[in-house]
Amino acid sequence: MMTQYKNYVNGEWKTSANEIKIYAPASGEELGSVPAMTPEEVDHVYASARAALPAWRALSYVERAAYLHKVADILVRDAEKIGLVLAKEVAKGYKSAVSEVVRTADIIRYAAEEGVRLSGEVLEGGSFEAASKKKIAVVRREPVGLVLAISPFNYPINLAGSKIAPALIGGNVVAFKPPTQGSISGLVLAEAFVEAGIPAGVFNTITGKGSVIGDYIVEHPAVNFINFTGSTPVGERIGRLAGMRPIMLELGGKDSAIVLEDADLALAAKNIVAGAFGYSGQRCTAVKRVLVMESVADELAELVREQVLKLTIGDPLEDADITPLIDTAAADFVEGLVKDAADKGATALTDIKRDGNLICPILFDKVTTDMRLAWEEPFGPVLPFLRVKSIEEAIEISNQSEYGLQASIFTRNYPRAFSIAEKLEVGTVHINNKTQRGTDNFPFLGAKKSGAGVQGVKYSIEAMTTLKSVVFDIE
Repeated sequence: MMTQYKNYVNGEWKTSANEIKIYAPASGEELGSVPAMTPEEVDHVYASARAALPAWRALSYVERAAYLHKVADILVRDAEKIGLVLAKEVAKGYKSAVSEVVRTADIIRYAAEEGVRLSGEVLEGGSFEAASKKKIAVVRREPVGLVLAISPFNYPINLAGSKIAPALIGGNVVAFKPPTQGSISGLVLAEAFVEAGIPAGVFNTITGKGSVIGDYIVEHPAVNFINFTGSTPVGERIGRLAGMRPIMLELGGKDSAIVLEDADLALAAKNIVAGAFGYSGQRCTAVKRVLVMESVADELAELVREQVLKLTIGDPLEDADITPLIDTAAADFVEGLVKDAADKGATALTDIKRDGNLICPILFDKVTTDMRLAWEEPFGPVLPFLRVKSIEEAIEISNQSEYGLQASIFTRNYPRAFSIAEKLEVGTVHINNKTQRGTDNFPFLGAKKSGAGVQGVKYSIEAMTTLKSVVFDIE
């Protein structure tokens, strides 16, 4: 009998009248069911969270941090058990899934420690007029209130923890909405918060169909801050629905790897393959296209091809590099991009194969800018090579994208790399390394349609708190 998972609302595990069955993308196995909440049930979640806010915000940072440290300890203890659930539900390699759980624990610990270090400031007047010399301002950080945290299918635990922990340490209460495919993982994550003794109403979960509650949870007037990771079209809709409320959006990308003539090509090939095909390319920070100088394109393409052919394909529980995509729609979309590139003359350097939602890794050379693959984000294991004749051309093509998440530059000339980095319209540039999320104390952000706001633990805490200035005269 399959497990019927429940939502955690106001200190209780609750079912709903309707449910959503969750199946494993790799095997088709039924993994269990999650509640399909109604708008009325969402109202109860939000009312419970708002009621819990005064007592939670009244706690000291140290008291709130103690709960988070307990959550982190539980996640490390149960990393293998939770990782197995995650691996099955989103077809992620088992070792990577366990690593995701451990990294989430690290983020939660770091958020707890960073929160304890938060401090306000005292400002003296006197810089504008004589009378202001008597004024003192005490500036403090306060929680924004109720944070709606929405995580994506590809990292349903890690990108939940990176939202929830900074929100909680800042004194906010949280309503956590995991993705539908990833809901079980999200609810298993919630169990760690429950075991840690988080007070009733401070942390709650919401599962349900987007067609029923998707807009409702965002538009709801009880929500003070929306923190979302997912597709650009959904992020844009959230932005419109949010109105004047603050948001943090981590959206799509078309990350370029720019390879110059003087690059260490072996190093570049290793990073490009790892960056492009990790978790079957289902990452916003995946290398999505290679802009390579014509003079070294043949050599680099062969080095990359050799490594792509070594990738293992198959079962996530056996740690295959390439596993089935999250659903049929995703696989169909990738197949459409591949067909368009092939029909327009791109050269396939690997076999083009699909078995259900499993797409074998595909490497295309001589992709041109009239092909969809040059611009659209595949979110799958396909990588295009675009040959360029100059640095200026590489920068131009990279910047023409509607996205601006990250880019990589491979060269031995660091002054040149920094000069190129300055011209790229992205949030992060990596030199001689793959595009990636990076360490969690670094800022993480996207330009253009790749997002809004700045993540990274410290920056997330700052975003989900607001400043209040109390001014008084000293005489």
